[in-house]
Amino acid sequence: MNTSEIKQRLARPAIKFSAGGFRPLGTDEESWLGNVFLFRPDEGVPTNQAGQQLLPYAQFYLPALPFTSPLLKGIRVLTVFISNPFPEHFEPMGNNWVIREYGPQDVLIRKALPVEGSFLKAFPLKAQAVPQDFPLWDGGGVPTDVEQAILKLERAGEIQSYYDLITHTYEHKIGGYPSFCQSGVDPGEGFEFVFQISSDAKIGLNVIDSGSLMFWKHIQTGEWALYYDFY
Repeated sequence: MNTSEIKQRLARPAIKFSAGGFRPLGTDEESWLGNVFLFRPDEGVPTNQAGQQLLPYAQFYLPALPFTSPLLKGIRVLTVFISNPFPEHFEPMGNNWVIREYGPQDVLIRKALPVEGSFLKAFPLKAQAVPQDFPLWDGGGVPTDVEQAILKLERAGEIQSYYDLITHTYEHKIGGYPSFCQSGVDPGEGFEFVFQISSDAKIGLNVIDSGSLMFWKHIQTGEWALYYDFY
């Protein structure tokens, strides 16, 4: 297996997001961090069992993006709410974190619903297509046979390191691979990585210590899973 074959095996498309740097248009067809303003008429900000409001983390308007994950097919708007402090790793969705998915037929209205204690600064997102995102080496998604081929190339002196071959997108993104800080984890059979929200000083987010919030979705049940790590 040569370097071209290795890259072909591993590459996945992604959309990288950067916060701010431009004036928002004020339409419903924008994606945001630190701001959720689209709700069904009967919805408000979700709360946990203690009655505390979850913080608005993200609102993604998917039709405006260059492409999206197959697991988001049929979803027009996706919103994310998370508690402070963060939920436990792989804690089931519903109490301390909530993702809401809206299809083309869902009636959504704009609501200004401030959340007490929200520390995230609201910024619109600029999307950029990343044709090739690659997994991190340590548990990031390199199959065993590809790993052995890379080690063989290193021993032969054809490459010095796996990272001579690849690039990885650490920013906020949909698609691609998760940006593990520690050794990677497997959320379980049937789950595929969908998106992440990374530490970003501009929006006031530090995931413990420069980490990322990573989200997977089950290909059959549609169940979501949340994990995060840090340096």
